[in-house]
Amino acid sequence: MSTSDNAFQELARIFSTRNNRIFEIEILPPALGPLLQDECSIGITKKYLVQAFVVARHIFYEYTNPTSGRGSLSATAQDEKESAAQHSDKTLSDLLTSSEIILLFDCEHLTACNWRRRRLEDLKRRHDLSPDGREPLVQALETELTLMTTYLCSPLHRHTKSPTLFQHRLWVLNQMLHVRSAEAIATRSLTAQSASRGTQSERISREPESTVDLLRSEFTVVLRAGELHPRNYYAFSYMRQVYSILSGVMNEAREGPSLLAESLIDLMLNWCLAHPSDISGWMFMLYLLEAVPKGDLHPNAVHKVVRYALDVGWEGESLWTFIDLSIRAFDLERTVEGTLRTFSGSIPTAPVVCYDVTGKETPASQSHWKTWLAMARTYWAGHAKVASNDPQMNGN
Repeated sequence: MSTSDNAFQELARIFSTRNNRIFEIEILPPALGPLLQDECSIGITKKYLVQAFVVARHIFYEYTNPTSGRGSLSATAQDEKESAAQHSDKTLSDLLTSSEIILLFDCEHLTACNWRRRRLEDLKRRHDLSPDGREPLVQALETELTLMTTYLCSPLHRHTKSPTLFQHRLWVLNQMLHVRSAEAIATRSLTAQSASRGTQSERISREPESTVDLLRSEFTVVLRAGELHPRNYYAFSYMRQVYSILSGVMNEAREGPSLLAESLIDLMLNWCLAHPSDISGWMFMLYLLEAVPKGDLHPNAVHKVVRYALDVGWEGESLWTFIDLSIRAFDLERTVEGTLRTFSGSIPTAPVVCYDVTGKETPASQSHWKTWLAMARTYWAGHAKVASNDPQMNGN
């Protein structure tokens, strides 16, 4: 057996025994060996992965190419309509494993990703979503979600920001919600005549809870992807789409969408303060605040961000841009000025002069975030002056 065959067989064994576990896969330097596994932690060298990919690609196209003589699952329009169940278990297993290895090497491989999607569509057509018939579909969807989590949450160069993987995950999540919705409707129809008002109240209270849990589960994946790839536009765009979909699910409850947003705000704010230079995170934080009705939540969140910036001396554009946009969106100018006015003169009365990247003067009206940063610098200067005049702080 060649080295490439060995590489494929070892990776195939790992993926075939995953059993819905979430792996963390990373690329190893050559000196550490071709492949290492410690429970759910997988390390593989780039060369070994390339060798496995070559074999996986050959197997995948051998089965899906109609001219190969081995049958096809998806090569032509007619073949796309055929069910994956018409093929042997060995063929299906080889295709599943080879497509997983292909996506591990190339996360933008649309052919492999689309084949996996068509297989799930085949399962959906074959099952009528009855309590007995839907189980294989649910298992397949859960397996696909955990596979996407493995890709998106592993320290791989491209996977954490892959639009193909995020869109595929969104499609799978939509199918899962459809299955759950069909099951809920069937359950309600069976119990409608005997349900009391108390039972109805319990049902309403359970539905938002499960939706919030699902939202937070997806949010955890997005935050991990955001940590691995800073300023991850694709991850937070995906989260906006998930929030929009789940808000539609909770439309029966008057405050459903705002409750979903509130459930994420504290987590998102803490994440942003831990990654203050991440503009994608700050913009999603602003998106969540805009989804919540006006109240104490807006000024409290912005006040916390301003206090953080003042305490650590943060001058980064992303954080101050968030502060500026929040002030304009929620009319919080007095709140922020009150926070900055700790020392006399911390709010400039003269026009604030700002500078662009070339050093040229820019009117403050064209650089709102720089205006607030200039006020913060005045605050820091006041602190420094007080510290220099305080004998105790100087050790005298």
